[in-house]
Amino acid sequence: MIYWLITPLVSKNVTRFAVGLMLFAVFQQDMATVKQYLENIDTPLSRQPLWLQAIQIILIGDFIGYWMHRAFHQGRLWAFHAIHHSSVSLDWLSSVRIHPVNDLLMRQPQVMVILAMGFSPIAIAGYAPFLALYAIMIHANLNWSYGKFGVLFASPVFHRWHHTAEDAGLNRNFAGLIPAYDMLFGTYYMPKGKLPEVFGARDAQVPDGFWGQMLYPFRKSAAKAPL
Repeated sequence: MIYWLITPLVSKNVTRFAVGLMLFAVFQQDMATVKQYLENIDTPLSRQPLWLQAIQIILIGDFIGYWMHRAFHQGRLWAFHAIHHSSVSLDWLSSVRIHPVNDLLMRQPQVMVILAMGFSPIAIAGYAPFLALYAIMIHANLNWSYGKFGVLFASPVFHRWHHTAEDAGLNRNFAGLIPAYDMLFGTYYMPKGKLPEVFGARDAQVPDGFWGQMLYPFRKSAAKAPL
């Protein structure tokens, strides 16, 4: 519950600051000029209907998110991501158990690339809330797999296999929205007639308390990603 109070507040403001700083570095102009540019952006992509931009943003954003997610399952980045995987009883509350560094490094590349491509800020503005709501749903303790549509949209079962501590599910199902990326890059796992039973951050001794989890990734003893 602490994460539900803290994560949106911290992540939103830290990410906004980081994106603003990156835009300032790219444009080499004061923030008022950058804001004016964003409000009046006019590119071939921004002239498309908003619904078409939304589809393209989801496809591009989830492609970037897939590879960023894989990166967080390797080396020292795992120590930050292990916080999210530390829930041994996975449910919708687990969706916001995210270290701010994890959230910042995951979201910033997505937003920056999509902005740099010239999409309308109006279309981009709806992307983050959509991701947040979808993340809550796929972390829910539900046995939904979507049947044949499970290849098109990430389901709770698809994502629960990502969170399992069982050998078969390790480093699988990285996509947040589109399982086709996992199928394309060889990380898809959805066994028929079987559900994951064990959850948690394997080989990581993540503390139970909020502040202990915030400090955990900076410890020398923080676990490296399990193989």
